[in-house]
Amino acid sequence: MKAETNSIGKRLIIWATIVAVLLMIPLLAMQFTDEVKWDFSDFVIMGTILFGLGAAYELIARKSDKLMYRAAFGVGLVGAFLLFWVNGAVGIIGNEGQDANLLYGAVFVVGLVGSIISRFKAAGMARTLFAAAAVQMLVPVVAYLIWPPPETSWSPSVFAVFLMTAFFAFLFLISGMLFRRASQN
Repeated sequence: MKAETNSIGKRLIIWATIVAVLLMIPLLAMQFTDEVKWDFSDFVIMGTILFGLGAAYELIARKSDKLMYRAAFGVGLVGAFLLFWVNGAVGIIGNEGQDANLLYGAVFVVGLVGSIISRFKAAGMARTLFAAAAVQMLVPVVAYLIWPPPETSWSPSVFAVFLMTAFFAFLFLISGMLFRRASQN
């Protein structure tokens, strides 16, 4: 048990190092351009999120000895992170200030609640990720009905919003299929 705890501790130190290196990218970019403008809170938030993802992977995915489960968990985490980052930084529907973008929070709720209910078991995680993909695709439909284009900016276009949304849904579908395969082996 002590060796396993030591191993997890070492891997978390590796994750912390990776996060620090990743955070150096915007820090360096700020030295050479005015296009990147992060303040201290941006670094804290991004660092916390990235380390949290690494910790979640280590503490949950690494419990399984199945490579397929680990891959599924990793793809799902990457999809959730990218959705959070893109939506928070620039927004998917219009810009980051559009109220319609808050609807994407439902995807995170489905993922979190489904994961907890399924106790992170592969079959339940597969269903959770398939549900997250469906909710992901429903968000722009609901947003379009509530905030149609003349009322809200759908920049760059309605088609582009659906295409970007489909990209994230595709990541969740891949994760769900990998979880399904992990549950069958």
